[in-house]
Amino acid sequence: MSLSHWRLILNGKSAGDDAVREAVHALRERGLTVDVRVTWEAGDAARHVGVAVVDGVDTVIAGGGDGTLKEVAAALAAHDGDAHALPSLGVLPLGTANDFATAAGLPDEPLAALELVAAQRPRPIDLIRVHADGAVHWCANLGSGGFGTQVTVETHEGLKKVLGGLAYFITGLSRIGRIEPIRAHIHSAGFDWNGDFIALGVGNGRQAGGGQALCPDALIDDGLLDITVVRELEGELVSTLRTALTEGKVAALDQVAVRTRLPAVTVDAAAPMTLNLDGEPVVAQRFEIECVPGRLRMHLPPDCPLLRDAAGQGVL
Repeated sequence: MSLSHWRLILNGKSAGDDAVREAVHALRERGLTVDVRVTWEAGDAARHVGVAVVDGVDTVIAGGGDGTLKEVAAALAAHDGDAHALPSLGVLPLGTANDFATAAGLPDEPLAALELVAAQRPRPIDLIRVHADGAVHWCANLGSGGFGTQVTVETHEGLKKVLGGLAYFITGLSRIGRIEPIRAHIHSAGFDWNGDFIALGVGNGRQAGGGQALCPDALIDDGLLDITVVRELEGELVSTLRTALTEGKVAALDQVAVRTRLPAVTVDAAAPMTLNLDGEPVVAQRFEIECVPGRLRMHLPPDCPLLRDAAGQGVL
């Protein structure tokens, strides 16, 4: 285990987690320098990341859920320089659903998660960059519109505390059959789709909303976006969608969706729509979305399913 300087950016909801505290103490006893910074309000993560970059920290660890990972990754990506000039990124999964961590095969126990960061060299990963209404947004896991967005927005906080990721599952099932379709033109070089959709996934990672596998084949180091457009459904196709989303069955998803891989895509909606970027709802009528290859370096399991070599698709 090489000794280095870490900064753990911890979501305030987990500040009193005894397991996290014990894990940090355990690694300090092994000689690692682990600083802890807690986020309480919007902008805290970006501020802590900015200080970490100035301080020359080796690794920044996002301690929280998918929203915390997105905030930390976005703050790192906003800095100048290539991935090797920035701290590497680790993940300590502490959220309700932990969609990215689950798909990546990251440990859910704090000590095991931090030990993985110490043991594994960081790998280059892609990020999603979104231009909407003159603003730039970053996304580490998945952007979703329609069904996935409504599930995330409508899941009650109390239900999430009691049921965790299962809360998203229950909310999602309750919405199937009463989803308002969104009319949009989704296009790129060599791809053109125009119509009504009920779910849109733009994946760097594979799932969102507590296990909705909208982009089940996505890889985070292939330089491409995985696009899934679920068209308006009727009759038995609704149950097919339910099976595809809740059980992650790719064959079932192919029956109800248009799927492709692209380096960039533009979404022109007929009316303003919400695109959920790792928990951040962005409202616009036009979204210009691109994959930024190798923007950061992340500590991941050697057999991480999101990596091309682990998926049997080779490496650069």
